[in-house]
Parts: sequence; structure tokens; C-alpha cells
Amino acid sequence: MTVPDRTCYLDRNRNEYALVGQLLFLSFMVKIVGIGGSLRAGSYSQLALNVAAERVEALGAEVEIFDLRSLKLPFCDGENDYLDYPDVEKLRNAVKQADGLILATPEYHGSVSGALKNALDLMSFEHLDGKVAGAISVLGGQVNSNALNDLRVILRWVHAWVIPEQIAIGQAWKAFSPDGKLLDEKLSERFDEFARSLVENTQKLRGIS
Repeated sequence: MTVPDRTCYLDRNRNEYALVGQLLFLSFMVKIVGIGGSLRAGSYSQLALNVAAERVEALGAEVEIFDLRSLKLPFCDGENDYLDYPDVEKLRNAVKQADGLILATPEYHGSVSGALKNALDLMSFEHLDGKVAGAISVLGGQVNSNALNDLRVILRWVHAWVIPEQIAIGQAWKAFSPDGKLLDEKLSERFDEFARSLVENTQKLRGIS
């Protein structure tokens, strides 16, 4: 083997090792699906979800966001097949393949939004069992945990794991800058803790090292 040949051989092997390393890294990445539960234009829930997704991605997770405003979903009627609504299968497949979830909801009449509840109703144990989830609620008034508590009940019922950290944003109309950034430093730190907990607990509970 000549020196140039050996150099090419080594370069080829370096590239192969690098490719294998990248594939191994991707195989161990935490995969998170985020669902925004508001249909309102200018949704603060969606802004909160985007912030959470950015923090989770910064920790090395892969995140896919579903904005219910852009999906064509039917009302759940208890059936399994919704052939006229391909977005149902799109959402189901993404959640099934994910390791964890971020669910962001406005609080309507003291509970979860109908849009988010309907999206969850369109899925089953097949899609939600064993997922690790983080919950965020957004309110126009003072902070409370009503919607968050209801989300915990729903997710427990389908055998998902909900992390202890949760976020409730009161008076959401003054929580964000015009470009969707958080204005309060302590709230921003809460999002950091939320993201860290979601990624770390997902790794532990899903056996991802």
C-alpha cells in the first residue's frame, strides 16, 4: 500500500467512524413531541410551547411541534379510523414514535382546552402509554393549577409519566415580548428547570443513555 493509498484509507475510516458516531448519537437522542392546545390567533400557549421546545432542543433533544390551528382534526367519536382526516394518523404516529411530550394549554373555565382534550382523545394507549410528559398552562388571570391537575389525571389514565415540574403562566398577556420572548427572569429559569427535568426523566424512564 502506498502512502497516498494509506492516507485515503485512514480518511475513509475516519469518515466511517464519524458517521457511526453520528448515527449512535441520533439513536440515543430524546425525541419530544409538543402539542399546543389553543386555536386562537396569537396564542400565548403556542408561545410558551415554543419557548419550552427551544430549551429542550438546547439540551440535545429532538423536538417536533404540532400546532392544532394548522391541523385538520375531527371531533373524537370513539371510533379508531378517521380516513377522511389524515392529520389524525400524522399526529398519532409522531406521538407513538416519541419518547416524551410537552403539552401546553390555555385554561378555559378552570380546565384543559377542548381542542387539546380532543386531540388526546383521538389517541389511545398505543400512542401514549409510557410517554414522559411535561405540562404548561396559560391563563389570562391569576395563576392556578386547575388545568395542570386535569392534564395529570388524563395522562395518568393513559399510563404516561408526568414530571413533577410544571409551569403555569398567569396574566399571559404581559409575560411575553413582541417577538415571543419571556420577560420575567424567574419564569425563564422555571422553563430551564422544566426542560432539564423533562429530558433527564425521559432518558431515565425510557432507558436512553
